[in-house]
Amino acid sequence: MLWFATRDSNPVRGLSIMSNASCDSPTPVGPFSAWRSLWELYVTRLREFFREPARIFWVYGFPTILAICLGMAFRSSTTETFIVDLVAPSASETESTSTQRAAFETLVEAIQARNNDPQRRPDLPILQFKVVDAPLGWERLITGKTALLARLEGEDGMVYHYDPTRAEARAARAALDDLVQRARGRLDPVRVENQLIQEPGSRYIDWLIPGLIGLNTMGGGMWGIGFLLVNFRRNGLLKRFRATPMPRWHFLSAILGARLTFLIPDVAVLLTVGVVVFGMPIRGSLATAFVVVLAGATAFAGIGLLIASRVSSTEAVNGMMNLVMLPMWMFSGIFFSYERFPEVIHPFIQALPMTQMLDALRAVLLEGAGWAVIWPSVAILMAWGVIPFVVAVRIFKWT
Repeated sequence: MLWFATRDSNPVRGLSIMSNASCDSPTPVGPFSAWRSLWELYVTRLREFFREPARIFWVYGFPTILAICLGMAFRSSTTETFIVDLVAPSASETESTSTQRAAFETLVEAIQARNNDPQRRPDLPILQFKVVDAPLGWERLITGKTALLARLEGEDGMVYHYDPTRAEARAARAALDDLVQRARGRLDPVRVENQLIQEPGSRYIDWLIPGLIGLNTMGGGMWGIGFLLVNFRRNGLLKRFRATPMPRWHFLSAILGARLTFLIPDVAVLLTVGVVVFGMPIRGSLATAFVVVLAGATAFAGIGLLIASRVSSTEAVNGMMNLVMLPMWMFSGIFFSYERFPEVIHPFIQALPMTQMLDALRAVLLEGAGWAVIWPSVAILMAWGVIPFVVAVRIFKWT
């Protein structure tokens, strides 16, 4: 190369010059050459990013749209809503308790009047109440479907059943008691008795641990598989698999099976922590609970395979995963019951795989439910797993 640069007619001398140059120390470069190379690499990375519209949308477009939608949904009202169950007086009681029944009707009317009052202050919460009998109310309380169970005691007393470790329950108790005392004018205060729920299996922590198991299962099934396939595709590993006679469904089944295997110690650790550290009882069969978790993991893994079957960038798969998981984070009852949402969207919430998994898992662990109760949820979860898997096999792209 130096021979051509110097245009020396003697090739031997040119070679000698090249040899001497190679032995010398590197030729000093200009002061801006190093920064120029850094700038070129920076610009190249930007061009690579903006050449893919999917990346632009999922990195900038989707978060912007999501922020606008959530802002519009929650901007109009900052009022909190609490679920409260009111135990109705028994219809078989004697005539001497007619005053109690009248007091109960007055309480219901007072709650309805405040909820529907157009002049109600925004800081006053809405009490979404349900009139129940005592056994149903207790069942709803210990399964986390209501924050507070309230009943009249005599003619001038109220009894509140709630879990003091649950912030929503404490706030609901304070809101209802404030309304009851206001209705009496606070001159003749109502007697109040608090019966705190501290029995293992009825506390908020017992209700929360299955939610954490579901959250971990969803994250492992979708993130673990989605990013794995995208990284394989970006690094060219899938091209090598394509050159083999291996069917696509063998490859995807192996990934799904490995992910389900990794899930076993995760669930075991969370259950052990719940039982040993927090004293959570397990009232149902562990084998049945494991089947529920396995069905849920299959559902999330199938969805993860479908999402990552054709995506080639981590930005795109990240946005698509967030789009799919966000409704389950918000509505499926991981941290609080979905009963607080309007009943018109309950069918949509119950169709989500996370909702089916958590309802079945809590029924087994906390209520001792068997196959007769949970098999519809398991069937729905398997459908969520099998159908996306079949579609993923058909549309899977190696490159």
